[in-house]
Amino acid sequence: MYGAILGDIIGSPYEFDMGNKSKVFPLFSKNSMFTDDTVMTIAVAEAFMGAPDNEEVIRQRLIQSMQKWGHRYPGAGYGLRFSDWLDSVNPQPYNSWGNGSAMRVSSVAWLYDDLDTVRRMARLSAEVTHNHPEGIKGAEATASAIFLARTGSSKAEIKAYVEKQFGYDLSRTCDEIRPDYHHVESCQETVPEAITAFLEGDSFEDVIRTAVSLGGDCDTLTCIAGSIAEGYYGVPADLKQACRERLPADLQEILSRFDVACL
Repeated sequence: MYGAILGDIIGSPYEFDMGNKSKVFPLFSKNSMFTDDTVMTIAVAEAFMGAPDNEEVIRQRLIQSMQKWGHRYPGAGYGLRFSDWLDSVNPQPYNSWGNGSAMRVSSVAWLYDDLDTVRRMARLSAEVTHNHPEGIKGAEATASAIFLARTGSSKAEIKAYVEKQFGYDLSRTCDEIRPDYHHVESCQETVPEAITAFLEGDSFEDVIRTAVSLGGDCDTLTCIAGSIAEGYYGVPADLKQACRERLPADLQEILSRFDVACL
């Protein structure tokens, strides 16, 4: 999850098209902070760790964990519909295709050891809120890319799988995407761009910089790209430490538990 959380933190100052669409920028500044992307990534990880293979139990664990962490960090930047969901006594999915389903899914690609199960769990993680087909697809595609990256697939193989299974257009280069790309929060206009940034980057840090350079919903786009890059490249130790230093103790505790669960 370090890749996802670092992507969120590093991308956060440039959200809402606040960057200069360049790969040259300080990785961290006084405005680098975790957002709802990190909080919900932690919430989903907590729900899945130690969960039985029972879909209804997992759904209830997801709802409970997401509401718990959302209430603990109410100012993290949630969308209006998701905020309403967090405050609901009987929360129901609301047919969203927003990119929130993709930014929070990374843990399932590490907690399960076969692609079919990863996809099924990614679907479950989305469906409690983002039950629109595009919301589900964004979560499944992201989790699949992470799983393939961490289990030794080449970038060409990852690209081919995502294109065939999910129908995303990955033919554009980042140079082609960048000029007209703007702040948008849908899976269908965030996940392909994040995957393209991963495909073009030549190191973990370069993927992060490439994703930020595209502009748009930078924290979420870079969260998704960083989550895949971690599977492929790993995360340098100094960046892991920088990540932990920017998280409060309770979020660090879940991250530590997740590290142990993935051993």
